[in-house]
Amino acid sequence: MSDINRRDLLKQAAATTALASFARLDTPASAAQATATAAPPVERFFPAGFTRSEVKTSGATINVVKGGDGPPLLLVHGAPQTHITWRTVAPQFARNYTVIVPDLRGYGDSSKPADTPDHVNYSKRNMALDLVEVMKHFGFSRYPVVGQDRGGRVGHRLTVDHPDIVTKLAVLDIVPTHYHYTHVTLEFAQAYPHWFNYLQPAPGPENTLKAQNDAAAGRAATDAAKEYSRVYTDLANLHGMCEDYRASASVDLKYDEDDLKNGRKIPVPLLTLWSTRGPIGRLFDVLNIWKTYANPSQVTGKGMDGGHYLQEDLPDAVAAEIAGFVKA
Repeated sequence: MSDINRRDLLKQAAATTALASFARLDTPASAAQATATAAPPVERFFPAGFTRSEVKTSGATINVVKGGDGPPLLLVHGAPQTHITWRTVAPQFARNYTVIVPDLRGYGDSSKPADTPDHVNYSKRNMALDLVEVMKHFGFSRYPVVGQDRGGRVGHRLTVDHPDIVTKLAVLDIVPTHYHYTHVTLEFAQAYPHWFNYLQPAPGPENTLKAQNDAAAGRAATDAAKEYSRVYTDLANLHGMCEDYRASASVDLKYDEDDLKNGRKIPVPLLTLWSTRGPIGRLFDVLNIWKTYANPSQVTGKGMDGGHYLQEDLPDAVAAEIAGFVKA
């Protein structure tokens, strides 16, 4: 698909799936100026032996939890969640690995770099570089990467940009971003309206999300739900997430197209796990799509009977699949 046709499709899909109107609340003109809420100690979500720290990278300050002992393993969350999405899986891996669990820039208690017209500060390239520098801070130069949702997209970019660093890549419930935006269909737009809603100029989507999440905050019953609500009602976090999506539909696509033009694909073993209940399993030939972005002989995967957040719905089964893949 040509750049012109792709852009036309994006515009059409955005127009047909965008929110009917964005409530403009009394918020700063730039959502990035909002002050984040105070962070409670998130160590309560992890067992003894896990510690929290902040690592300064060349472009951000990354909130990260570390636990266990042994070879390194990097676990990366998706949107709109934070590192606590791995709270049940990470302790299982900590028995045999040193587990590093960060918040991506723009999410959770990591910093929110100023946005730019080209959205490059929220590109997967810069997010991936943060993770390389975090791992280097802890003394690790080669390691497997596991990412769910947006974390898998960052893992994809990390593996292509730094093939000497990533040993294996596991992605949960995604197909490549480039494939999504170059194969726009009505079914895709209907299943993923937020992929187009969040592309609208700030602060429209951010304000709408905040109003919705503020209204829902009182329904948070569990400790984890309350922690997610703290993040979901923070305008700076919402802006960081929207910038992530805006980057995916702009600067990230340029990087992806350059990779494909020059034959750069995922050079390491790839495991893809997907939900059989959701649109990824329903709309896409997940395994074969990933084979076009990697070495086909090194791609394995399976559907699993859980929701989009497989690591929360099926933590034991997901941990078992990843453990077998990493050890193989």
